[in-house]
Amino acid sequence: MKRIITIVITAAIIVGLGIGWIAAKKQPPLSKVTIVGSSALQPLTEAVTKEYRTVNPRASITVQGGGSGTGLSQVQAGAVNIGSSDIFAEQKGGIDQQKLRDHIVAVSGIVPIVNRDLGIHDLSLTRLRQIYTGQVTNWRQLGGPDLPITVINRAAGSGTRVAFEQVVLKNRRAVNAQEQDSNGTVKEIVARTPGAISYISAAYLSPQVQSLKIAGVTATAKNITTNRWPLWSYEHMYTQQKPTQATQKFIDYMQSKQVQQTLVKQAHYVNIHDMQVQKDAAGRIQGKE
Repeated sequence: MKRIITIVITAAIIVGLGIGWIAAKKQPPLSKVTIVGSSALQPLTEAVTKEYRTVNPRASITVQGGGSGTGLSQVQAGAVNIGSSDIFAEQKGGIDQQKLRDHIVAVSGIVPIVNRDLGIHDLSLTRLRQIYTGQVTNWRQLGGPDLPITVINRAAGSGTRVAFEQVVLKNRRAVNAQEQDSNGTVKEIVARTPGAISYISAAYLSPQVQSLKIAGVTATAKNITTNRWPLWSYEHMYTQQKPTQATQKFIDYMQSKQVQQTLVKQAHYVNIHDMQVQKDAAGRIQGKE
């Protein structure tokens, strides 16, 4: 009798293992997507990734910063699935845009910031240009306190810097200054440095620093959509010409109206479907301004 019971139990275990193996075989494979690049886009990508996993639990998505240049070079080399960038591929030396496919997933406002104790709230594009080219070196020249201007620039190759200089400097050379790649680091330095000025993605704005208006205009989503606020950039996700199915599925989700109307706006980016103007790599604007 004991032998019969043992045989029955063993058979049940074998059947159970077989059923489990068959069930495992029927499960969809784990979808892996690796994203590297723009620090300006990183907060939104992380927020979308978290939401995406709730509807695609077997998705494995890794998000890292490193800057637009890193993202573009790594996706071109095939080291990652997505290279996120604040600039067009053709704006980065060493990148062959013909090998890549561009997916615009959001629009990011770029906002000049100063130390909160400075007392400056508004500057014109001309004044910004004078500061960043070294023509104006003391806040007293702009109606502020007698305090040297400490310019904090973004690192060479930064997509945010390319977009800023395209609009503000208009091909003039920037003054030699401390350079930082991270939006968060820039904000921290400006917050603790009297007389400091820099610029960051709107998604990183906080009460730590004073954001500036430009000629009386505020960096609202509505003003960005018409280019009334001229400092903005597309947020690109570059892939190989034929991305993997998992990669395309994630990008489609990020571009969907549902995500654009909720997560994109909540993270302080601009919905791509709301834009009334378009910008090319040379900074030329088309559409209704």
